[in-house]
Amino acid sequence: MAKRIKSGLKRRRQNEVRRNRNRAVRTRVRNAIKALRTAITAGDTTQVKELLPRTVSIIEGGVRKGVFQRNTASRYKSRLSVQANAVLNAKQG
Repeated sequence: MAKRIKSGLKRRRQNEVRRNRNRAVRTRVRNAIKALRTAITAGDTTQVKELLPRTVSIIEGGVRKGVFQRNTASRYKSRLSVQANAVLNAKQG
């Protein structure tokens, strides 16, 4: 029978808490991105203007909490901004 090591039990508890927190943050980021992409494909400029800053902020929050690496977040933000600007510029021109 394996001995129950105190530090191992504590690590297990910590990992569980972190896993749940990371999962919640990742889900929040994905849902925000999905909502923005839906607005982009629909061509809804008012929705895009409202959701873009909020989505970027949520993505940056994921970086602050250590769930996403900085370059990954930058890639998401860049691609979403390009797509959003294409919709916004198309409606203006």
